[in-house]
Amino acid sequence: MSSQPITFHSLPTPAELRAAAAQLWPVDKVLELFELPFNDLLFRAQQVHRENFDPQEVELATLLSIKTGGCPEDCGYCPQAARYDTGVQAQKLMELENVLEAARAAKAHGATRFCMGAAWRGPKDRDLDHVEAMVRGVKDLGLEACVTLGMLEDGQAERLKAAGLDYYNHNLDTAPEFYNDIITTRNYDSRLDTLEKVRNAGIKVCCGGIVGMGESRRQRAGLIAQVANLDPYPESVPINHLVQVAGTPLHGLDPLDPLEFVRTIAVARITMPKARVRLSAGRRELGEAIQALCFTAGANSIFYGDKLLTTGNPDAEADMALLEKLGMRVKHTKIDAKLAANN
Repeated sequence: MSSQPITFHSLPTPAELRAAAAQLWPVDKVLELFELPFNDLLFRAQQVHRENFDPQEVELATLLSIKTGGCPEDCGYCPQAARYDTGVQAQKLMELENVLEAARAAKAHGATRFCMGAAWRGPKDRDLDHVEAMVRGVKDLGLEACVTLGMLEDGQAERLKAAGLDYYNHNLDTAPEFYNDIITTRNYDSRLDTLEKVRNAGIKVCCGGIVGMGESRRQRAGLIAQVANLDPYPESVPINHLVQVAGTPLHGLDPLDPLEFVRTIAVARITMPKARVRLSAGRRELGEAIQALCFTAGANSIFYGDKLLTTGNPDAEADMALLEKLGMRVKHTKIDAKLAANN
């Protein structure tokens, strides 16, 4: 009886795996969603949303800049880049107690996730000592902890995981083919590499992008396709509406049609049905009516507070008033729910 010879095949590389995953949501298929009639798109997005979430519930997250300005990168949208004259002054890493004071205030105003951002290309190991203490302090307050620190080196994601980090934010920003028009100091693969390190360490991924940077609709579809084809797709997907800051290269662009932003939210919801889709930067410019449409399109998380890193944000009272008008309510953490039950 003869047997077939055993053939050993090499394991696929990360690049090959990403290429295979890209077939889940080809750009053309995502573009077809963008081009649906507006009402049909929102109807489909709302159906998907209701299948996976309570449609009246919104998660509140607060973002604090723990190290502002002086960044060596050249991201064309960012007022924290050292090379641009935007009036943002470089500051040192915040002291632990000041960060925890801000976290306590965020929780008191209803936030369940506290996000800390540092204007670094990537953290040095000595920086992580301080960030780990911040993460542990935030967790002790009963909040989910998220950080965005730039690119990570080997072993750094594991350190953050050991400190109790829940989420790591690292946005892809835009489609691969438009990326070099916005950023030249790091490449797309370096972003994917950091996301892979985060996922391998067992940390949840927060990853989205920015629209309104002069990209085409197809390039917006390319961004959503890239994020949706991550395996698995992120648990949290922030969609930012470009805030134009004087002194940055993108200042002076024609603003994106607000309904196109709503379309982007809807397409993100359809392609990533179980993700928290977050309205992030630029909500102040959108106004209440467009934000309401975004909730209809499947957004169920907002950055909450008066500032996102260095740009303005609708204040807490205005957000609460809007949610009340819409009959929506705030998502509470499991820890808060247990405390309420005990009281």
